[in-house]
Amino acid sequence: MGRVSAEINLTMLASGAALAMIVPFRRTASDAPDMPSPACRSIVIFDLGGVLLDWNPRYLYRKLIADEAACEHFLTEVCHPEWNVRQDAGRSFAEAEAEAIGRHPDKADLIRAWLHRFDEMIPHAIQGTVDILERLHARGTPLYALTNFSAETFRPTRKRFAFFERFRGIVVSGDEKMLKPEARIYQLLCERYGVDPKEAVFIDDSQKNAEGAGAVGIHGIHFQGSERLANDLAALGLL
Repeated sequence: MGRVSAEINLTMLASGAALAMIVPFRRTASDAPDMPSPACRSIVIFDLGGVLLDWNPRYLYRKLIADEAACEHFLTEVCHPEWNVRQDAGRSFAEAEAEAIGRHPDKADLIRAWLHRFDEMIPHAIQGTVDILERLHARGTPLYALTNFSAETFRPTRKRFAFFERFRGIVVSGDEKMLKPEARIYQLLCERYGVDPKEAVFIDDSQKNAEGAGAVGIHGIHFQGSERLANDLAALGLL
């Protein structure tokens, strides 16, 4: 009886060893690498123009230039997008006006209107996104803003809209002299306000800016309307 039991035990041990050889190794959750998950996000960072603010220079210049083709020519050849980006990057409007007037002296009054009537380029906020901002605030979500914006035009714009009070911090490119999608401007916001990139979501109407956030570990959302944004945030458990 003892000999039979010993033989059975040896057989069982051998079978167990063989089984261990053929069962594949299974990684446990604790063994998995520490990869950020979109579902773990709890902080929301907003772009401003095109997301919360309905900014478009045509709101102003269609009042000043009756002919549509002439208006488009002005906005593509005189005060063109690259010209405007230089102010977002920190160039003063005094320098910008001098440069543009030097190219087009006959358009001096129109060029100066960009700064002096800038508020007419933003007739209102994008209410659907403001509503989302308020819902997030009501839930206690930490909110921040990161914007490509001239420092000179940002300050009066901030005073016009009450929703700016919801942000715990704002980074303005014109103040910092750096632009999205440069990695360092996202990193600056995180360092200045103690934001963990792995916990943050960034919303921008520019896909390249949303992707720029992703490059530093922030979950980027390409804004394509308030309704879709609400769905995107709900999928992340933020709404």
